Amino acid sequence: MTSPAVLCSAMQRHRALFKQWLLVSGRKSRASSAHLPMPPTLSKHNGQLQPRRRQFHWTTRSRSQDVEFTHVRYNVQRLGFAAVTTEDMMFFDSLLPGRVVTDPDILEASNVDWLQTLRGRSQVLLRPQTTEEVSQVLRYCNDRNLAVNPQGGNTGLVGGSVPVFDEIIVSTAQMDNIISFNTNSGVLSCQAGCILENLNNYLEERDFIMPLDLGSKGSCHIGGNVATNAGGLRLLRYGSLRGTVLGLEVVLANGMVLNCLSSLRKDNTGYDLKQLFIGAEGTLGIITAVSILCPRKSAAVNVAFLEAPFYILIETSGSNNDHDQEKLNHFLEKVMTCGLVTDGTMATEENKIKAIWALRERITEALVHDGFVYKYDISLPLERIYEIVIDMKNRLGVRAKRVVGYGHLGDGNLHLNIVSEAYDQQVLDSIEPYLYEWIAQHSGSISAEHGLGFKKKDFIYFSKPRAAVQIMQQMKAILDPKGILNPYKTLPPFSQ
Repeated sequence: MTSPAVLCSAMQRHRALFKQWLLVSGRKSRASSAHLPMPPTLSKHNGQLQPRRRQFHWTTRSRSQDVEFTHVRYNVQRLGFAAVTTEDMMFFDSLLPGRVVTDPDILEASNVDWLQTLRGRSQVLLRPQTTEEVSQVLRYCNDRNLAVNPQGGNTGLVGGSVPVFDEIIVSTAQMDNIISFNTNSGVLSCQAGCILENLNNYLEERDFIMPLDLGSKGSCHIGGNVATNAGGLRLLRYGSLRGTVLGLEVVLANGMVLNCLSSLRKDNTGYDLKQLFIGAEGTLGIITAVSILCPRKSAAVNVAFLEAPFYILIETSGSNNDHDQEKLNHFLEKVMTCGLVTDGTMATEENKIKAIWALRERITEALVHDGFVYKYDISLPLERIYEIVIDMKNRLGVRAKRVVGYGHLGDGNLHLNIVSEAYDQQVLDSIEPYLYEWIAQHSGSISAEHGLGFKKKDFIYFSKPRAAVQIMQQMKAILDPKGILNPYKTLPPFSQ
């Protein structure tokens, strides 16, 4: 067991490194502000939080050469979909002039997932701009039995956004218009291809914010967020997308447009059909527009970065800065007095808040540069949330370069990341299905907020009863009888 003296020395070293990072990052004037252990008297903060622009994509020629084809690595058999013909290309070119992509270099960016673990071989990417164009594309593909892969910002972590074989990629990148915003109700309607950060910037100018915040906000699309029921950093404060999304416009597999783009906070008329498509990962329809309830921007924002056996980042938001600071100071005094927190730093200034959040948001990127990452997004009862990290460290031993657990303490969501020098099938076999069995035994969920995609579809039974999966499969068969929408994803085959 590590001694208290060693722990104290380690925490002092980490604190020094954090301060050094602030200085190197050009934040010298803020590196020494608001340091615990004595709860500080915080200055008023009237600034605005501006989201940091982040790009998740890079040149893909070099990376794609190292990524094995998904169907080869996972031994997947292609289903009986038609292959794209010259006649098909003529139709797409006439429908979407100048927006049919066949350039291999551009296609590689959409064929390879962000984690560089999966690779499809699509030869066609379509960029519709309107719902009607999406409708015509799907109607044609359904008639021709051509498989389709819906794609937003391609920031997914479970392989739901890239082809497995040669599916036609339908990108929402050029569907990025804001339809309307009501400053009285706070309801925003926009096309599915709007980038999350751009939406938040637009709303902040009007004293509102998006109820969703993600590390990939500079690249991810709101349609993809809804399709995966993304959780993110604001879930504890504003709830999940299932509550904040008021309406959707969706194109079904046969090209039918389902317009349920309601802006009403109360609409109890029959089945709530939009819920079918939230979290369905594009397997039931392509989301083309979203109506979402947006909260007012908080007048007071405070961030605390605390040290104990773990690093903990807390952000509070409210309408009265003095009141919020008083409550936070009282909380900090209490946890430090009882020894739950040993040290930390406080921030009310915009730049320092962004600097601290960058530490949390860039964990995923840092791990990717450290080796091959086996990523797992899970939910566990709070009292069990870190046990699996210790268990996996002991189980894998030196085969794992590192085992990292971080996430959202308030909602029981843990991001388990296991890093090895390179992809190793033996390491993967030691993780799966052991991990999923462990989660099931402890009443957890194998997918907390990233969906099932390609990687987790066959493990759904660890979290859902067989009867529930059968109903999901029946819904898929009704809405997409030919199975053209995002095949090989989310649900296991009927035979399972």
